[in-house]
Amino acid sequence: MKNLIIDAANEKIFFSIITEIQSYTTTHVNSRENFDKFINLLLDFLKKNKIKLDDVENIFINQGPGKFSGIRISISIAKAISIAKNISLFGFNSKDLDNGDYKKLLKLHKKDLLNKNLIKPLYLS
Repeated sequence: MKNLIIDAANEKIFFSIITEIQSYTTTHVNSRENFDKFINLLLDFLKKNKIKLDDVENIFINQGPGKFSGIRISISIAKAISIAKNISLFGFNSKDLDNGDYKKLLKLHKKDLLNKNLIKPLYLS
């Protein structure tokens, strides 16, 4: 099972693929320039790691709290991919992570503690 994690709520844009046996991760500066090419950054990350969107079973998206622009662009892209490829979409909050341990999301998912297809952005004021 391949899980795609997208987190652009904080200082970095974070992409990760986590499977049962391995993970791939990259980060980018959370900037307007990178928002303009967000989808290209994501697709390049997947291509570099030889991952096809058709192989992704779940997308986990950070819904905040965090930066408005990062949350909006990442949620929009995640929803579009989810609809186009029929991939399950789950929202998580920054507080769900323990010191940036994104593998915790898989544990929360197995316990049905993440909201499926109900994404509620939380913006910092």
